[in-house]
Amino acid sequence: MDFSLSRRLLCGLALLACGATHAAPAPLTLPPGYKLVWADEFTQDGLPDPAKWLHDKSRNKDGWYNNEQQYYAGPRAENARASQGKLLIAATREDLKNEPDWGGQQYSSARLITRGKGDWTYGFFEIRAKMPCGKGTWPAIWTLGSAGSWPADGELDILEQLGKDPERIFSTVHRSAGSGGNGVGNGRQLPDACKAFHNYQMLWTHELIRFGVDGVEHFSYANPKTGVAAWPFDAPQFLILNLAIGGDLGGPVDDAIFPTTLEVDHVRVYQAPR
Repeated sequence: MDFSLSRRLLCGLALLACGATHAAPAPLTLPPGYKLVWADEFTQDGLPDPAKWLHDKSRNKDGWYNNEQQYYAGPRAENARASQGKLLIAATREDLKNEPDWGGQQYSSARLITRGKGDWTYGFFEIRAKMPCGKGTWPAIWTLGSAGSWPADGELDILEQLGKDPERIFSTVHRSAGSGGNGVGNGRQLPDACKAFHNYQMLWTHELIRFGVDGVEHFSYANPKTGVAAWPFDAPQFLILNLAIGGDLGGPVDDAIFPTTLEVDHVRVYQAPR
């Protein structure tokens, strides 16, 4: 969810049915024969498993993209911890000015990534989560190309939600075609997104990427077979879980909401047998 607001406004925020088909899609379920290849069920209380997750703090000093207002802390239990079988990513109103990479932010949060610890080319991804509530929150579950060049290596936003519009969720695909920032995507109403857990899903094959909630698809992106600019998705991507605050898309922040938490019950990745 980095780099520019424009890529959200066309299809993420406006949620136009870019590339969507008119026929009712088939249920979005685990394909037959797929095997679990990576998972975190968060059964061990404490800090996130360092064998699976890295705390991304890379832009704290310079500031995060889209004028976001959070400092991504960690490893720090106040911002990311497993408790009673769930991962809790918490945002708090505080400044951490004693941290050497503090960039003046007035909010702390966490951004967990699997880069260098787990990445995948194709698969069925399922993240069961409950969104936070409150104006100014911007939680996301997404992937980035492991080679590290954006937008050339692509981005797949499995789930984004805005606290200022809490009953709406959306998914977006980013690639070099269309200037990268101009992602294509769609969303749906989910009235209890910040009150109940849902399964946020992505099925990624060499022909098609489908996004859905609880088995119901709301967007798909087909391989146009016009080259890597439109389809950089035959190479590995790593997973990201984060809770941003404010910024161009998150909008004005209501300080009365803090602390607020993105809760994740499980993260599972399945792939077809090789």
